Amino acid sequence: MNESELRVFAEEYAAAWSGQDPVAYSMFYADEGTLRINDGEPSVGRAAVEATARSFMTDFPDMLVELVDLRLDGDKVQFHWHWTGTNTGPGGTGAAVDLTGYEEWTLNEDGLILFSQGHMDDEEYQRQLSAGPNQPEDATEVP
Repeated sequence: MNESELRVFAEEYAAAWSGQDPVAYSMFYADEGTLRINDGEPSVGRAAVEATARSFMTDFPDMLVELVDLRLDGDKVQFHWHWTGTNTGPGGTGAAVDLTGYEEWTLNEDGLILFSQGHMDDEEYQRQLSAGPNQPEDATEVP
């Protein structure tokens, strides 16, 4: 894949993360592809990747993932992103998240993701999730 094709792939990948269609998102992965976020349990295989995406999409129905930067590092691709969303899915906290991070991809010969290692600040993610629903800045307390 040349750099222009890679950029299109990354833009479409970001749109798929934001699109609330976990099946469409999983199609960016090889059949045996792996998605791992930080040191978490890897999602191995397209069905597992789909399940992980579905979980995020359910928890954050307004989730938006934007491509910030795309970097080539040898045979790896770094997909830098900005993620926003509100945790309003079933059992959600109502808290908004606003994070940046990146995935490091290894692509197969067909141009699909064979391995994606996600990197994000989990401590900040947990802090934002536990903050509870966001209040308007001009909200006043009622005694």
